[in-house]
Amino acid sequence: MEAAGPRSRDARGRAASQPGSRAEKSPPESRKVYMDYNATTPLEPEVIRAMTEAMQEAWGNPSSPYPAGRKAKEIINAARENLAKMIGGRPQDMIFTSGGTESNNLVIHSVVKHFHKIHAAVGGTAEHPSPVEGALPHIITCTVEHDSILLPLEHLLEERVAEVTFVPVSKVNGQAEAEDILAAVRPATCLVTIMLANNETGVIMPVPEISRRVRALNQQRAAGGLPGVLVHTDAAQALGKQRVDVRDLGVDFLTVVGHKFYGPRIGALYIRGLGELTPLYPMLFGGGQERNFRPGTENTPMIAGLGKAAELVAENCEAYEAHMRDVRDYLEERLAAEFGKRIHLNSQFPGTERLPNTCNFSILGPQLQGRLVLAQCRTLLASMGAACHSDHGDRGCGLPIPPAKNCGCPAPRKRTVWKKMLGSSEKRTRDL
Repeated sequence: MEAAGPRSRDARGRAASQPGSRAEKSPPESRKVYMDYNATTPLEPEVIRAMTEAMQEAWGNPSSPYPAGRKAKEIINAARENLAKMIGGRPQDMIFTSGGTESNNLVIHSVVKHFHKIHAAVGGTAEHPSPVEGALPHIITCTVEHDSILLPLEHLLEERVAEVTFVPVSKVNGQAEAEDILAAVRPATCLVTIMLANNETGVIMPVPEISRRVRALNQQRAAGGLPGVLVHTDAAQALGKQRVDVRDLGVDFLTVVGHKFYGPRIGALYIRGLGELTPLYPMLFGGGQERNFRPGTENTPMIAGLGKAAELVAENCEAYEAHMRDVRDYLEERLAAEFGKRIHLNSQFPGTERLPNTCNFSILGPQLQGRLVLAQCRTLLASMGAACHSDHGDRGCGLPIPPAKNCGCPAPRKRTVWKKMLGSSEKRTRDL
């Protein structure tokens, strides 16, 4: 659920409540409180201005030579630079996409195609067969990934196009542990894809350690004539909430999703050394935009908004993070004080870092179902499961949400899992 039309910074994420009928009696001066920022975020005013200006002044085709076209191309180039700055990458390694789902699918598509291409070119002989002769490409992921990773991989598995290992996360720390990832590697492994932070528990995955160990393993594999393993992380939930740097992460691919950090619903993909070090194969063919990797006339206003949102994150990320952590901790203190032993904070794993804005908890009680409680709340806009599961019946209302299930959340808690995700301007002065 989203707040209805927030605009000003002080009011971002909240809007006036609108009773469904005259019979409803809302408390005086009540306002909607939006606490589902991991599902989507409202647009920053600066982002709206950048998009509006692009629609008015840069309406031309970016490939055209006249002023409106040149202006559009300038805006796109500036946005690419802002995105690269936000993640510590190079502008030439950024490709614009329609969103996280396309970016994730593009990575999977590319590594599978590259696997077949290099083995068709190299092959083996009767005396010296290839170590992966006859094998399908093998991909490793974890069980709490977003559906835009899990479902494409399940499809490849069903179609016998690839082999996939779904590594469970630890019930002790909620993470996909590097040791388990490395243990799943086979001779035909070509990709490890692990999200940077989970959207429902907020747990931050050990991506830098996984990348470091994969790089070390790749040196051994090269000596044995085995293909290298590429590393991808879906950073959708981490961006805008903590500093993200591809150099520290050591990844080959990184997915960017604009609407998770106050930008528009458009995305991007980082590819380390695009065209030189890391392969990328287009899923679409057309006019040659984005250096033929993602053709189609560029959506200049959306790209302008994404670039502005990235610029704001690069400038203010530390302040955003500190504020969200302060309000999140205050919320959890108030919940514990109010409910005592009846509440369980599901994402507090000892020694595990988590997103500063995410609170996942269960309120225990006989016959208590979180979705029914939320249905009675006229001021709180929150959720129980991932927004992308809202059309999937019980799966979309935390019965149980997959990460809670896979992290070992006991059965009595599964039906009462609530998520509260705070934004960068939510205040603690209100009685939460």
